[in-house]
Amino acid sequence: DERAYAGRAHDGTHRLAGRFAAKEAVMKALGVGLGAFAFHDVEVVRAESGAPSLALRGRAASLAAARGVAGWRISITHTEQTAQAVAVAL
Repeated sequence: DERAYAGRAHDGTHRLAGRFAAKEAVMKALGVGLGAFAFHDVEVVRAESGAPSLALRGRAASLAAARGVAGWRISITHTEQTAQAVAVAL
């Protein structure tokens, strides 16, 4: 759960901002804007290695499937002032 992950860290709000940026990056990669799907349709999850990954469900998963997306690569970074993410649809 993203909120639990953020809550375990001293920089939790920064981590949540990074996840918000990741969800927006997914929208852009799919060629849609805000409102095309619910933010909870995209979850940033962690692989065993600690690397971020994506789990799509609902409308987000449908849009990705319709566009032939077979997978994702994602990068998230944040400082005290900014959060950035890049999502590449494969």
